[in-house]
Amino acid sequence: MKKLLLASAAIVGMSAITSPALAGDGVNLDLGGHFKGYATYIDQDSVTANGEERSFDVLRETEIHFRGETTLDNGLTVGVNFEADADGQDSFNLDESYAYFAGSWGRINVGEEDGAAYLLQVAAPSADSNFDGIRQFVNPVNYSLTSLNGGNLAARINGIAGTTGLGNEGLDYDNDATRNDEKVTYLSPVMNGFQLGLSYTFDGEADPTNATALASNSNSLNGVNNDDDTDEYGSAWEGAIRYEGQMDEVGYTVGAGYTNAELESDSGAGFDDFKEWNVGLDLDWSAFGLGVIYTESNNGLSANDENETWVVGADYTTGPYKLGASWLNNQTDVDVASGGNEVETNRLTGGLVYTYGPGMTFRGSVSYIEHDVETANDVEATHLLVGTQINF
Repeated sequence: MKKLLLASAAIVGMSAITSPALAGDGVNLDLGGHFKGYATYIDQDSVTANGEERSFDVLRETEIHFRGETTLDNGLTVGVNFEADADGQDSFNLDESYAYFAGSWGRINVGEEDGAAYLLQVAAPSADSNFDGIRQFVNPVNYSLTSLNGGNLAARINGIAGTTGLGNEGLDYDNDATRNDEKVTYLSPVMNGFQLGLSYTFDGEADPTNATALASNSNSLNGVNNDDDTDEYGSAWEGAIRYEGQMDEVGYTVGAGYTNAELESDSGAGFDDFKEWNVGLDLDWSAFGLGVIYTESNNGLSANDENETWVVGADYTTGPYKLGASWLNNQTDVDVASGGNEVETNRLTGGLVYTYGPGMTFRGSVSYIEHDVETANDVEATHLLVGTQINF
């Protein structure tokens, strides 16, 4: 399969080179991005020894995008995409950087971009997609002040390394273990409602105690990455399928995806290949939407390896207004610093999104979250988020 995927990319490249008919304008970059800014009020359980939360604060997430593409006279579309985090603490760090080739045969991405398991993953309706959507962008809870401080759940939410598994950043359900790592992805054209995707991530050079994604960034002039390092994740495969259809007045989308990241030179320390999969169903009838998602991973462990998430979301749209609500349940075995203790999380969210202009929305939501910790204090939090998203 690896040879087949890489050969496909080579064939596409050769077709562009050998065709005599080429467009002359080349690729020009366009500027885009988004600003997501919120004010929040929160009441959470905090451990006195760790300090006290600030009840009122500001949260935001900002990105700058540079994109461009051109279609050659032979029908081949060639494009590039660069995205950078633009908040103060990010120092304009590059988030994505890849090129793509597309035609009637499908699309190939080459570079630092999400894989097929995420790109084709079905999402459920949400109250505010920036908070309770498939990928979380803002999180008001300060877990460093709770009994979960130092545990894997808090680390995954805050994107902190040093904990077991390839957990996602944010309390969400995106299957993006390979995140924006160097990979090749093929996405088929949509055929009778079906679309397929396949990704290959090159050697990850990631320690299994790292809670963030694999780290196979290009070395450019520094040579290739190491291989067969003890207890490090190497290459990863992702596959996904998605189908969109209509039954009478009900539109529906179903999909599934699977990821496997190889553990190299296993030392017997209890680590394993990282495995993650998801299934999802989204229904739309008139102004109503309803979705159910299930995803599971093994935390990259051979024991204490349960990590299951259920998400149910619903929304109603009338004119520029969208009312939404969601419930998330997560159960995992390895989420506190003492090791191996179970944590069950339930989160309920309701909210309103108002579109006040092209690419511009006001957003407000209320959420209650409870972490039931097996051998430590439970953690509860209630918070209000009010803000805006501006796409440009």
